[in-house]
Formats: sequence, C-alpha cells, structure tokens
Amino acid sequence: MFLSRRATQAEYFDAPDRSIAEVSEGYRLLARVNRVFRFAEPFQRLIPQMLGEQRCRALTLLDLGAGDGSLGSELTAWALKRGWNWRVTNLDLNPLALRLNSSARNVTGSSLALPFQNSSFDVGIASQMTHHLGTDADVAQHFREAWRVSRDAMLVYDLHRSVLMYSVIWLFLHAWGFPAHFRSDGLLSVRRAW
Repeated sequence: MFLSRRATQAEYFDAPDRSIAEVSEGYRLLARVNRVFRFAEPFQRLIPQMLGEQRCRALTLLDLGAGDGSLGSELTAWALKRGWNWRVTNLDLNPLALRLNSSARNVTGSSLALPFQNSSFDVGIASQMTHHLGTDADVAQHFREAWRVSRDAMLVYDLHRSVLMYSVIWLFLHAWGFPAHFRSDGLLSVRRAW
C-alpha cells in the first residue's frame, strides 16, 4: 500500500525559491487548517500538565520550524490570559516566513544545528514540522538538538501516517475548496509522516 513506507518527496511548501507573496498565501491557507484542527491545543494542555501551573507562570519556549510564528503568537496570548509570561523564539529555515511576523523573536536557522547554547530555553516545541525532515538520521539529530537547548521539556506534535488521517485530510481539503497545490502538499505531509 502507498502508506506503508514514508514518502521522501519534498513538499512545494518547502521550496526555497518561492516569492514572499507565495509564502504569505501559503501561511494564510495553513492558518485556516490550523484553526479547524486547533494546532495550539496540545501545547496548551500538555505544557501545564508536565510542568505544573506554578512553573508555567514564566517560560521561554523555542518553536522549531515555526514558519510565520503563528503558534508562538497564539501560545503567548493564551498564556497572557492566565497571567503567565511565555516568551517564544521562532526558528525556521525560511527567512521569508519569519518576516511575516516581524514583531516576534525570530531566528533563521536549522533544527539540525541550533544556534543556541545548551539549556537556552525552558521548553522546545515542534508542531507539524518533523515530517519535513528528509531522513531518519535528520529526525534523530533534530531530537538531539532540541533536547540540548531545552531545560524542562521537549514536545513534538506531528502527523501520523495512516489511511484514516489521509482520508480526513483529503476530505477536509476538498470540502473546503483549498487550491490543488495545497491539497497535494497536505496529502504529501501525511505520506511523509510516521
């Protein structure tokens, strides 16, 4: 079956030669998906569970593969509503994506060689980015680097390659009228997952 092995084909979303207009449009479309699938919820639930509310009053977070930084912005606003101070640093390979959120702390770099000292952040997070890595060795290096710079916790939230996930994503992207290239990337993301 086509889902029995992890796909290695690169996604169009990751093409380095896309214009700022294409990058911006891609993140606008992705924001629609993220709202429906509540992309911040796992971190909002798990970080307090793991660390306790007292520890959550002031945290530094590193968002690996942050793209436009929308997850960091949402987590910061959510924490603020609880009287907590969460400071998020966004790391991404694509400087154009980071420019879409110029008011945030943004760093252009690779999750495979993080430009930070050991234990620089309380928590490292990676949402829907690990499947973008090309090899199992890259994933292992990503995990090593993330743990190196995280003091308290590292949370990775990604897709699961299955017929059910593929079907749900296919149905959602078609029903909501997403463009063909975005649908193709969404389904490829599932095929690249574990």
